[in-house]
This record gives sequence, C-alpha cells and structure tokens, in this order.
Amino acid sequence: MPTFLQQLRVDWPAASERAATEALRSRALAELTPARNAEALPPGALGRVYLKELVDERGRTTGYDPNLDSCLVTEDLLAVLAELQQAVQDWAEDSSLGLAAAPDAGADSCMVVHVVSCEEEFQQQKLDLVWWKLDDQAPLRQKHLVCGPVKVAGAPGTLTAPEYYELRHAQVCKASALKRGRDLAQDSAWMEIFRVLCVATIKFEMLSTAPQSQLLLALADSSISTKGTKSGTFVMYNCARLATLFEGYKCSMEQGLYPTFPPVSSLDFSLLHDEGEWLLLFNSILPFPDLLSQTAALPCTAPGLHITARTEMVCKFLVQLSMDFSSYYNRVHILGEPRPHLFGQMFARLQLLRAVREVLHTGLAMLGLPPLSHI
Repeated sequence: MPTFLQQLRVDWPAASERAATEALRSRALAELTPARNAEALPPGALGRVYLKELVDERGRTTGYDPNLDSCLVTEDLLAVLAELQQAVQDWAEDSSLGLAAAPDAGADSCMVVHVVSCEEEFQQQKLDLVWWKLDDQAPLRQKHLVCGPVKVAGAPGTLTAPEYYELRHAQVCKASALKRGRDLAQDSAWMEIFRVLCVATIKFEMLSTAPQSQLLLALADSSISTKGTKSGTFVMYNCARLATLFEGYKCSMEQGLYPTFPPVSSLDFSLLHDEGEWLLLFNSILPFPDLLSQTAALPCTAPGLHITARTEMVCKFLVQLSMDFSSYYNRVHILGEPRPHLFGQMFARLQLLRAVREVLHTGLAMLGLPPLSHI
C-alpha cells in the first residue's frame, strides 16, 4: 500500500523504519488483564486489554461501537501504534509549534484522523482506544473518517490497488499511442505526463463519490478519454488547453504581434458580453472561495467520533468548470487578429481566463495534482 500511495502522490505519514515498541510493550504488559478461565491466547498475543471502562470513564462514547469490550494486544498492533507515535512526533518536529517549543502542545494541538474502510472501523476504534490507554502522549483528539466499500462493475473477482493503478496506466498509454500514432513509452517526458493523467483519472474516480458511500468502478477504456466530460483526464486536458492559450499569447507578444499585458486596473470588462464569460465568472470564479471554506479543512471541532470529507464537491466543481470553459473556448476565438481596436476585448478575456486558470490550479492542488502544460 505505501508504494501505491506514492504512485498517487499522497503524502501519508509513516515511520521511516520499524519504530521501537519497547515502551509500548512494557506499558501493555502492565495493563494486561490476566486470562480468564485459562483462556488460550493465539500465537503472538501478549494478552487482552479491556476497553469498556475506559470509554465510559473518558466520556467518549459518542460514535464508538457499543459492542467494544476488549482488544487483543499483539506485536503487530504494537508496531502499528509505534508508527502512529512516530507520525505524531514527525508532525511536531515539522510544525512551527513543536513539542520542544511547547511541551504541553503535543496531545492538545495535534489531531489524528484515522482513514479506515467500513469493514475495518470496529478494529480501528479498538486501536484508537488502546493507543490512548498505553501512551500518555497520545493525541486527545482522534477522529475517524470511514470510507465505503469499493466494488468493480461486472468483475466477479477482486482487484488489488496496484493492479488497478497498472490497468489505468496502461489505458492512458494506449489511448495516447492511438491518438498520436506511435508508442511514447520510451519518452521520459511523456511517461511523466502519463503518470499524472493516470493519477488524475484514479483520484477523480475515487473522490467524486462521497467517501462514506459505496464506490462502483467501471474499468472500461472510456474512463480515461479526454472527450468524456466527467473524468480527471478531461479536467487535465482543459488545464493544458489554458496553458497552450497563454503560451500562444506569449509567443505572439515576443514576435511583436501583441502588446505586453496592460495593468488590470486599465482593462474594460464591459467588453465581456458573451454568456459563457459570465457563466465562468458567476458559476466558478466568484463561488470558489466559498468552496474552499467548505472543503479545504476537515470539521475537526465537530462533536462525536466521526468526520466527513467533501471531496466530491471539489471534483464536481472542477469538472463543471472544465465543461463551461471547454464550451466557451470551442466557441470563442480568444487570440484574435493583431489589430489595436481588438486588443481591449482580448485582454479582458485573457484576464478572465487567468482567473479561471488560478481556480483550476488551486482546485487541482487540493487533490494533490500538478497542472499540465500539454497532453
């Protein structure tokens, strides 16, 4: 899984090497409840920790499964807890307010979000509580973001995450080879573009559905087409079209065909009278700050154990923005004839599309995707 996350350009906290578990093991041995009635422990188990009293005592019952009773402590569980400890320590060292600067800030200011599948949520709640029981420095705030199941349409078997990535990558390479009439697999620059397109396809597929809902993957090649208006590839394609537009203006300006871009304060935006221009302004540019405030941060202060992420709002916004821009760009010729009486409208349009580009790039950055200059 770490390799798959790296392929998706996800910065996931993890210990650089197997973290030490000695302190946790010592604390666990002190907290373990003796086996009842000569209970036989499975191999690798140190014993059992009972959690019900802890949940009741701390008043954290909101959202916890009422069937939580005990947890079997194993070496593997201690290793996971040690990695969590290391991730929190790394966060403290990287933040401007580290543990060294504020000794009491570690448990109070850090919040851990457990991203977990619905099938593993019960066990993750146990891990959450055991960590709290065995580590006095465990963050007081721990939230759970539960993700729904992922199903593959029309596939009776299972598909692993690496297989899914390789399938999408192969489809991107195949589509590009068919479009350009040659295999670009040996071109390192193009292969990097293919990797970004593959990651964009996967992220939009997986994040366009609310995390808590079931996700149904359709593995057909149509999912990676630049013509499909709901795919990550389509969004990246329009990102590249914007880059090409501004590169075209820059080259024409350097050739003396267009003047340099004038100050924004001097532009006459009353020359923007096409319906598509106002659609971009009122449907995308102006609402974008509100979208950021709703989606950029998790609801950390919300009561209860569980939180949600609104990734589907970001994806749908970027897809709709790309559709509106594509329709406008296909209909309106932005870089017109190099005639002085046309420059006013051209610069007003370019400034509008500068804002579109900024919104698009910021939205992609929220998903961990770099903009592409060409496809």
